Amino acid sequence: MVTGYPQHCASTSMASGREHDRATCVLALIYGVIWWPWLGISGVLCSALAFLFGGLFLSPDLDINSRPYQRWGVLRWIWWPYQRLIRHRSVLSHSPVLGTAIRIAYLSGVVATISWLGSRWGTPTPEQWQSWLQQNWSHSSNSVLIALLGLEASAWLHLIQDGDPMPKLPIKRQPPRKRRRRR
Repeated sequence: MVTGYPQHCASTSMASGREHDRATCVLALIYGVIWWPWLGISGVLCSALAFLFGGLFLSPDLDINSRPYQRWGVLRWIWWPYQRLIRHRSVLSHSPVLGTAIRIAYLSGVVATISWLGSRWGTPTPEQWQSWLQQNWSHSSNSVLIALLGLEASAWLHLIQDGDPMPKLPIKRQPPRKRRRRR
């Protein structure tokens, strides 16, 4: 059993950080090439880069002091509140779709907060970011969708490597029932 983890999360087949990184790097190109027939070279680049970013920087393991967390360098402090709010391998961090959506929403909130605080010194305001995102969505919605799918696909790879793509909810154990004696 892995120490430090709740019993329902322990897995003997959990991949190491190095194994996660290696698989992400190898499969990013393969994942990108899958999109070639529909989106051409730009689709390959967009999906492969999103897969790489998702696996190396936006990993489900951002909730602990992990390789992806360390890769943020001087900016890793932005993930400190996330680590305090989200328990490792919980449904909020290690579940398909929901985990990725929470990390994207969290990062978006941090960017919006920093841009709001920095707008006095010339950084783009949250409204300018929103306008830029809407403009990019209208001009290249396929690329945005492919990027989001790449982020999610890298999370699935991580979850599968950890041994179970669906985290188990903590189960509250019921005390055994007392049997009645027959008379």
